[in-house]
Amino acid sequence: MDSITFSNDQKLKLTQLVNEGMTVLREVETLNEGLRDTVKAVAEELQIKPSILNKAIKIANKAEFGKEQQDHQLLEDILTTVGHTL
Repeated sequence: MDSITFSNDQKLKLTQLVNEGMTVLREVETLNEGLRDTVKAVAEELQIKPSILNKAIKIANKAEFGKEQQDHQLLEDILTTVGHTL
């Protein structure tokens, strides 16, 4: 593979992009850690599995509750059909 030579303007743009991208990723990581801690605390308080709260957050964020209900109904129908409920 041949090496690419970047102009000074391109180098500045790439440097800025990489630096800003690193900052954004650090911020996202910090926010995710905070959300994890909050979910864990609320889950303990309400005696709910953190995974259920995380799923609720993801479904709400994507506004896909109707699709999730349809998928759940299909899953229930399949398990009922094969005799594996409760």
